[in-house]
Amino acid sequence: MSTLSRPNHIGRKISRIRELRDMKQEALAQALGMSQQSISIIENSETVDEEKLKAIAEVLGVSAEGIENFSEEAVLNIIGNTLQDGSVINGNAFNCNFNPLDKVVELYERLVQAEKDKVEYLEKLMKGK
Repeated sequence: MSTLSRPNHIGRKISRIRELRDMKQEALAQALGMSQQSISIIENSETVDEEKLKAIAEVLGVSAEGIENFSEEAVLNIIGNTLQDGSVINGNAFNCNFNPLDKVVELYERLVQAEKDKVEYLEKLMKGK
């Protein structure tokens, strides 16, 4: 059994990052001024010239080095480690620090008060006639 490491297939990495960004080949092609077939060829290529890689990286919102060093295992590890212990990502807390039932009651009370205000207003209008 050989202990050779897997080749650094840049095209597959581009493809996977594009998929993670929920972008179709057509969208990437349009942003780069290429055809969808050209993107398919790039994604099936083990290497990509430096200028194309930089342009693709810019459209995908990553660095060229980010594409070259991309590892799906690393992504999964980061996600797994980030979503532990009530972490905050982009300002979103993943544990609730208030009672949702209290918020429902508060909303209901505001709706009831709004209806009372409407009734009071309509009664005033009716008395004025």
